Amino acid sequence: MGCSSCFWGILKATFYPSPKCRILLSMHLTLAHVAPRTRDEFDAAIRRYLARCSPFVTTDAQLFKSEEALLTWIDRQHGRTPVIPVLLDSRGRQMTSGVFADWLGARRNEGAQNIVFAIGPADGWSAPTRERAQLLLSLGPFTLAHTLARLVMAEQLYRAVTILSGHPYHSGH
Repeated sequence: MGCSSCFWGILKATFYPSPKCRILLSMHLTLAHVAPRTRDEFDAAIRRYLARCSPFVTTDAQLFKSEEALLTWIDRQHGRTPVIPVLLDSRGRQMTSGVFADWLGARRNEGAQNIVFAIGPADGWSAPTRERAQLLLSLGPFTLAHTLARLVMAEQLYRAVTILSGHPYHSGH
């Protein structure tokens, strides 16, 4: 049920729903990347998009110095369900925003607790890491700078949760 139908949404008519209307319930989304730098020119915008997700789902961003460090971190995450690793890869599946939202909603319906969207090292993911992914996701045929890919993915996460909540942010074209 979208947040526009809850009492808080109707009474307040706010742009964001109340925290009680989290459409992804107890899911946690992590935007991870493997890179040598700790900050870049898009950090503030990425943080803003992830913060905009907060009325709907909990999010965070993680930086890893190596692919191995990312995999070790994923292995240490505990919950009632295993972490779902989604690797951004040029050879991965391309989706529209609506299809991506449907994919995320299906994971919610299956009871997924943690999903990690990871942007890999400059030379790409190793074959063993690619095999661990539940989904290889492509942002399109263009090659994007790491920082720009992070920003695009942060915006798509926000767009997906707004689509799932029936929020007017997504216009459908």
